[in-house]
Amino acid sequence: MTWRKSSYSGQEAECVEVALARVVRIRDTKDRPGGTLTISTRSWDALVRGFSAELPC
Repeated sequence: MTWRKSSYSGQEAECVEVALARVVRIRDTKDRPGGTLTISTRSWDALVRGFSAELPC
């Protein structure tokens, strides 16, 4: 499993990481052993679209 974080995060440890596969796993970089949130790829797509709609152009 490959974990990725936003390129906007730089070297900061205060962000989330995402592993994209058949399901999407999300974890807090400050507490990696603390567990993950698992959602469907369909839910992930909706989440990303929702965030994109909120960003200024």
